[in-house]
Amino acid sequence: MLVSIYMPTKDRLELLQRAVNSVLTQTHQEIELVVANDGSSDGTQAWLDQLAEKDPRVRAIHNVRPLGAPAARNSAIRLTRGEWVTGLDDDDEFMPERLRYFLDEATRLDAAGIRYSGLYSTERIVGSSRSYTLDKKPEAGLRDLFHHNHIGNQIFARRATYLEVGLFDEQMPAWQDLELFMRMVDRFGPAKLVPEPLYLLADDDRSDRISKKKKPKLIDAYERIVRKWPDVAREDKQRLFLQLLAPFYGFPIEPADLGKYFSLGISPMACARMAKLVFVRRRVGNT
Repeated sequence: MLVSIYMPTKDRLELLQRAVNSVLTQTHQEIELVVANDGSSDGTQAWLDQLAEKDPRVRAIHNVRPLGAPAARNSAIRLTRGEWVTGLDDDDEFMPERLRYFLDEATRLDAAGIRYSGLYSTERIVGSSRSYTLDKKPEAGLRDLFHHNHIGNQIFARRATYLEVGLFDEQMPAWQDLELFMRMVDRFGPAKLVPEPLYLLADDDRSDRISKKKKPKLIDAYERIVRKWPDVAREDKQRLFLQLLAPFYGFPIEPADLGKYFSLGISPMACARMAKLVFVRRRVGNT
């Protein structure tokens, strides 16, 4: 069964080569890789064209000027031909059996008649000083994603699922993956976990890290999601706001943040969640 992988990239040739290799060496070999080169100027275009000539599983899109990651992802997804589609960031890697595990689990769920939107796995998070794996919930529905992005940054889903929910919202300044997953699980059912560390996620301090968003962009993303889901409970909106204050982003908690958070509700649980976050940030040296 053909599995399609989409990958946006811009000016990170060495990292891209490593990511591409992790796709082409999957144990499940019936694949296609569609790379959206989003205006690179570092030799990426020439390398991709040479690779595509040698390996028919690889196709490349070359944008003359950068369109942004969401638009690059969408252009690649539209060109995919597989029944199943998933993504890979150009600075991360697949573990060799990632696609096989997903296909096996999809086959099992389909045979059992279980409704689901897609599959996700645990990640091996690799930083400059340590690597670790985080536990994840066995399934993630809409409310779960307001509390935490349990899926991560990639989902394995049918191509039709991406298309029917409208692909990535190209107007989202951040959290494009989270917002897409929300629409997927709301329409097609919860996403299911494959409890294996099948994705290597880079977590370092490089200035070109896509995930290290500026705080105003995250606040804008938060407001856009809240407007899209006006009927979601205030507690869930509060939990979503807490996500943008996570230590991962490195932003200090300011008085305005506390005001916004508690404007959505003051309760012993809300206070406890904020206290826990402050404690964690202090422990990792990020206040």
